[in-house]
Amino acid sequence: MAKHQFKTEVSRLLDLIIHSLYSNKEIFLRELVSNSSDAIDKLSYLRVSEEAYKALALEPRIEVRLDAVAKTLSIVDNGVGMDAKELEENLGTIARSGTRRFLEALPSEAKKDSNLIGQFGVGFYSAFMVADRVVVTSRRAGKPDAFRWTSDGKGDYVIEAAEGFTAIGAAPGASEGASEGAAEGAAGGAAGGAAGGAGPTAIPGTEVLLHLNAEGLELLSRYRVQEILKKYSNHVAYPIRLVSQEKEYDEEYKEKGTKRVDEQVNSASALWRRSKSEIKDEDYKEFYKGFSEGMGTMDEDPLFWIHTKAEGTVEYTTLFFIPKKAPFDLYRADYKSGVKLYVRRVFITDDEKELLPVWLRFVRGVIDSEDLPLNVSREILQQNRVMAMIRQSSVKKILSELAELATGDTAKYEEFIGQFNRPLKEGLYSDYQNREALLALVRFKSTFGAGWTSLADYKARAKDDQKALYYIAGGEDERLRKSPLLDIYRKQGLEVLICPDEIDEIVIQSLQPFQGLEWKAVNRSGSEEGLAKDDGAPAGEDASKAVDAARAILGEAVKDVRLSKRLADSPSCVVLDGDDPSLRLRELLKGMGGADLPELKPILELNGAHALVKRLAAAQGEEAEDLARVLLDQALLVEGAPLADPVDFAMRLNRLLK
Repeated sequence: MAKHQFKTEVSRLLDLIIHSLYSNKEIFLRELVSNSSDAIDKLSYLRVSEEAYKALALEPRIEVRLDAVAKTLSIVDNGVGMDAKELEENLGTIARSGTRRFLEALPSEAKKDSNLIGQFGVGFYSAFMVADRVVVTSRRAGKPDAFRWTSDGKGDYVIEAAEGFTAIGAAPGASEGASEGAAEGAAGGAAGGAAGGAGPTAIPGTEVLLHLNAEGLELLSRYRVQEILKKYSNHVAYPIRLVSQEKEYDEEYKEKGTKRVDEQVNSASALWRRSKSEIKDEDYKEFYKGFSEGMGTMDEDPLFWIHTKAEGTVEYTTLFFIPKKAPFDLYRADYKSGVKLYVRRVFITDDEKELLPVWLRFVRGVIDSEDLPLNVSREILQQNRVMAMIRQSSVKKILSELAELATGDTAKYEEFIGQFNRPLKEGLYSDYQNREALLALVRFKSTFGAGWTSLADYKARAKDDQKALYYIAGGEDERLRKSPLLDIYRKQGLEVLICPDEIDEIVIQSLQPFQGLEWKAVNRSGSEEGLAKDDGAPAGEDASKAVDAARAILGEAVKDVRLSKRLADSPSCVVLDGDDPSLRLRELLKGMGGADLPELKPILELNGAHALVKRLAAAQGEEAEDLARVLLDQALLVEGAPLADPVDFAMRLNRLLK
């Protein structure tokens, strides 16, 4: 027997779960059944992909067992199982779960929110909501020995050998064991381990035995457990049997003993293989909630789904869901793929990011191929012609469904855009083949209103003689809208797209002109070309003096000083020259390793009609230097740039105010 301490983060999580966090306690059963299903998936894959496991018999089955006398509930599977090391790694160690991210995301008041279990994949620990002791007994496929993990969730756990353990096939209560079915990590399961040495009676599998606490006693009712299983796990692809001992009565309703009840409670069919005509919306929604556990998806209905069956040269079925909310790991390099690959209903992988392009990483769902080999490897997947055709067709189908949604249900499409507009923009940059379709789908904010607009709508509103598609990027939406760079465009009734995403500049620079309109950033030198000639500031003698004075004073701090044609009410602004990266883009490039970027030297533009610029033309000495440097610094501040010397700026401003 070996005693272990939980890692600090796990201990904190267990304390929150047991004492304060979750109000919807029934969620634990969905989590544990989902883990059992994953464990069977893993064993099914091993049996077709690795020679050492092919002799193992498998009749997939999950049992939920009730014992009213012992006040226990257990979830049992005949999946891949775990050895002692995996029990320790998967149930007691932070490395294999989403617990750290879970804890970081908790609000300070630790609201009661059962959605958080599904969102962060820490489902095994939810067992402690209804149990004061949890016992996990498991045998790894291909290994003779079984091991038992026991804990009361109060700081430590014990791992010991479990003699005579059999998961499926034993009578209820025959062994005090249990499993997380594959817990967070077993579900992601280690497929290692030799299959040799196990005798014919060494059946793999896992059992999770819960010693129910006072709040969990309602689960001793077969009807209550059946209700929960049908609600959350009806579409698990393997039979779920509910096994219990029930009191038996005679015709006069007198108790005459007990009987064993063993019945299947789920449909046990792969939903995606059924005809769309026989599937109700509620079926899709229930399947989605169970399917997406641990994938960073909120526990709620999907925004919409796409169910396709392709027949012909390549036969496959796909069922894709678009979540309502962006997964928590959407912008992480180590995001978890939301698509599972099956071959003729045999699970192959849920860890292959090449099934769909990276920019579609928010999609959840299933690809089930009739033509791929069962022992397909990751390397084969990346080069396989069939998989390439499925991927290409799937992307086009998703794009066409999004296009239909954009025109048929604008409110729902705007809900989608609010969550996933940025990944679509990534596709503009990385997926040249689908760029035209993506251009029709992406949306922008605009100076012509607070809502979203398409490029087609911008083009429709453009002036007859307009040659450019104007945009401003490099900051937050609100700050960009207040930029003095927009003065002249507002005055002339020209629409400017607001582009606050940090990738906007990179994406837009990769685009060709849109329907004859050349992309022009209003914060770049030359973007004012084509504006009406009578709208700029008058270039009088005072304005020229101010430009000369600022140029002499600022010297190497700027690339140039010139009179502005774009300013109306503001005294100054800074613009960039040529291909110089903006301040926001510089920060992004630095974060990607571009630490040696050259110093940014902006072009300072002055509004010749503004009182401060006229004052600069007449000023001398310290006042002239203060004015010139304050005009530059305030223009940089408006663009979101940090001041090189804030104290110097404040002192100069105070002298001018005085």
